[in-house]
Amino acid sequence: MKYMDEFQDPELARRLLDDIHATVTRPWALMEVCGGQTHTIIRHGIDQLLPDQVELIHGPGCPVCVTPLEVIDKALEIASRPEVVFCSFGDMLRVPGTGRDLFQVRGEGGDVRVVYSPLDALRIARENPDRQVVFFGIGFETTAPPNAMTVYQAKKLGIPNFSLLVSHVRVPPAIEAIMNAPSCRVQAFLAAGHVCSVMGMAEYPDLAARHRVPIVVTGFEPLDILEGVRRAVRQLERGEHTVDNAYARAVRPEGNPAALAMLEDVFEVTDRAWRGIGVIPDSGWRLSARYRDFDAEHRFCVTGITTREPAACRSGEVLQGLIKPHECEAFGTTCTPRNPLGATMVSSEGACAAYYLYRRLDITPAARTPRPAPVPESLPGSVPAAGDGTAAATAPLEATPVV
Repeated sequence: MKYMDEFQDPELARRLLDDIHATVTRPWALMEVCGGQTHTIIRHGIDQLLPDQVELIHGPGCPVCVTPLEVIDKALEIASRPEVVFCSFGDMLRVPGTGRDLFQVRGEGGDVRVVYSPLDALRIARENPDRQVVFFGIGFETTAPPNAMTVYQAKKLGIPNFSLLVSHVRVPPAIEAIMNAPSCRVQAFLAAGHVCSVMGMAEYPDLAARHRVPIVVTGFEPLDILEGVRRAVRQLERGEHTVDNAYARAVRPEGNPAALAMLEDVFEVTDRAWRGIGVIPDSGWRLSARYRDFDAEHRFCVTGITTREPAACRSGEVLQGLIKPHECEAFGTTCTPRNPLGATMVSSEGACAAYYLYRRLDITPAARTPRPAPVPESLPGSVPAAGDGTAAATAPLEATPVV
């Protein structure tokens, strides 16, 4: 299969690993931004094959995981209304809100449907003019263009009973917040290639220069990850801090002009809450004034939501890269994919889910890291999300290697 098998070649992987081992001379900490990259790393044991001096820190790159609890609870409230058909991708149905999830709403009689495209939700709205149809629009820059296009089509075709519950977030402001944190140990980033395929690379050179960190745009196959690590380590060893495109087969520096134009028309940049982290300025999108009539939050006046995270869940620290998933006391015991405490365990891109699927039997109780003393939840430059009780440390925690 072109561009799949070629990027899983074990001999080429060995050559890249040999190059990394020969290059590294001191400890370095790299953060992969995307949850899909995290799953590749854990599934193939890439973090265990790298030199001891190279640590991979898992970033807040899972769109399901960073959707704030308040938005989940708003979705649950809207989906419970008898006049609503609530549409979502399947990975959101088991994400826990305060006390329940969308599956439970469906079991209680709510019309909750799994769709494979926001255009499916628009079709349902056309076929059911007497119902209000809401699509749950979450994710990074990758899922924002099709959601924007769907709202554009709803307005163009005159489908007034369609609306979008928006929780889109942007990667560069999150990198900024991570680098400004006093607890930050990240010295280089593996940027998400699919995000850059949409947005291009224009926002990254300034980040790399100001924070003096290499940023390598990387794909998702094992060889993509290893090549990204190789380029990042080489820059670190040379004292360089530039933006490097290691995913040129999919990413152009200018991005996708058509997608960017659609985003510019339908959305506007806003502050956005990230689950477990808090509100990061300018880190998200909302519908622009021209399309505000299609905003589900405004249409249904969802207010007065009080949220409560499980006290035992440390997903906020996982999302900030302060601990590895198995260092949480609840991991694999009171928190499992069947009974998740947080989104990082239930999401197909969550770091906790990756460790449970591929690393659980390797983990011993001795690997647990004690919970730090309570501290403010937000990263510098952010404010805590309303009602978000997720603990997040401001002092770095030493990651325990997985045996």
